[in-house]
Amino acid sequence: MSCLFCKIIAGEIPASKVYEDDQLIAFNDINPQAPMHVLVVPKRHVATLNDLSASDDGLVGAMVRRAAALAKEKSFDGPGYRTVFNCNGQAGQTVFHLHLHVLGGRTMTWPPG
Repeated sequence: MSCLFCKIIAGEIPASKVYEDDQLIAFNDINPQAPMHVLVVPKRHVATLNDLSASDDGLVGAMVRRAAALAKEKSFDGPGYRTVFNCNGQAGQTVFHLHLHVLGGRTMTWPPG
């Protein structure tokens, strides 16, 4: 297994977990870009958004709902937070295991860069 996130899910690499259930794990990003920078990751390996099928709609919905719940826990639901899926290299995806970035606690700019 060479996937970094699969190794975190398997407990082979430590992570600062903030949430875990039977299908998702969420942990703090090791290179945070905001006071809250959490990654919401499915436990099942899916490389990119392009690899999702209609049968994964519930999984993606669970990821987005978990992102909202994590932002609410930190009281960023009112002032605002950002969620980001990067897909492939030009978009900034560096770990090829689907993950949703959840950022909050600072003013975000647009375009993101």
